[in-house]
This record gives sequence, C-alpha cells and structure tokens, in this order.
Amino acid sequence: MQQQWSAVDNYLVEALIPNDPLLNQVLENNQRAGLPAIDVSPMQGQLLALLVRMVRARRILEIGTLGGYSTLWMARELPVNGELLTLEAEPLHAAIARENLHFAGVANLVTVAEGPALQTLENLGGRPPFDLIFIDADKPNNPSYLKWALHYSRPGTLIIGDNVVRNGEVTNPTTTDASVQGVRKFIDMLGNDPRLTVTAMQTVGVKGWDGFTLAWVNAI
Repeated sequence: MQQQWSAVDNYLVEALIPNDPLLNQVLENNQRAGLPAIDVSPMQGQLLALLVRMVRARRILEIGTLGGYSTLWMARELPVNGELLTLEAEPLHAAIARENLHFAGVANLVTVAEGPALQTLENLGGRPPFDLIFIDADKPNNPSYLKWALHYSRPGTLIIGDNVVRNGEVTNPTTTDASVQGVRKFIDMLGNDPRLTVTAMQTVGVKGWDGFTLAWVNAI
C-alpha cells in the first residue's frame, strides 16, 4: 500500500503544487546537513499555507522547527508586519533552519528560538496571543504543548497537531510507546475541553499512514 499511497501523493503534487526550486533547495540543504527526513510533505505544506491564509494569521507559533521547511510554507503567507516564532531544541536543526530562512528571504519574519520548547514557552512572558499554532515536536510532551498553546491563544486561534495517528497505533490503549501515550492524552484533552471545537483527519501518502488534529478555540 505504501507504494500506491506515494504514487498518488506524487501525482497530486505534480498536478496541483507548482514546482518551487526554493523549497526543493531547502529539502536538499536539510538532507545534506544530515537532518532526519521527517519534514511535512509538499501537500501538507500547502495545507499549512492555506490554513494560515484562511485564518488571516499575523502571528504564528510553531513548536518543532527541524530545518524550517514547514516554517517556510507558513511564513510566506504572512503579511509584511507578521511574525512567526518557531521553537527548536536541537542546535544543529536551529542553525540549518536559520540558514534556510535567510536563503528564502523570510528571516525578517521568523524568530528561531533554540532550546527545550517547554522552557521557551514558560519564559515567553506577556505577549499578544497567536492566531495559529502548529504543534509538531516530540510527542510525549504534546499534552504540555497543548496547555501552553491554549495559554497563548485567543478566541479564534487555530491549533494544529501533527502526527497523531502513528500508523494506527493511537487506537492501542495498552501501548508502551511514549509518543503514542502522549498523543492519546493530547487527543483526550482536546476532546474534553469545552473551549475547543475539534476534528481530526487520517492521512496516507509519502509520509505513510498518519493524521492531524484541528482545534478551533471558542473561548479562553
């Protein structure tokens, strides 16, 4: 099935997503630097860009930067006075992301905060709420990331959680996988919070079998 999923994804990318040498170069930079090949796919990147456009986001928080590929998809949708704060724990990843964002001409819109995301979130202090928050970091900490995401949200903020299906393992209540446990608690928190309207979508494609959640903040 993976071969067929990838073939369909590749067909859709060729049919729907204009070829972008800049984005291709960013992926090549990441590969050359030895970063893990876990970036969002082009189809997923375009979805992030459309969500930024649809909510008319001016302030974005991304938890988990890697080499800045998803960051770039979102940053290019920001207005000239927009801002994107992206959090990355690994120094090498943060350095490559800064290089990529400078290369792409969006470094003036993006701040790459290096260090453990929970520590960074705790030390952000008073600041305007974010319009869109993308959670795509270490899954065991997803419940804590959600708490902080809500802290920095407003009514109308969109919170996106990536990689929540885990090849179907998310349905296993007896799992010992810390990532799956984190995702299950994250989903439970989303579903039991009356301030949120939430849905989830399963996805298949070049990234395998996975999915994401979308949560609209109704009240704080």
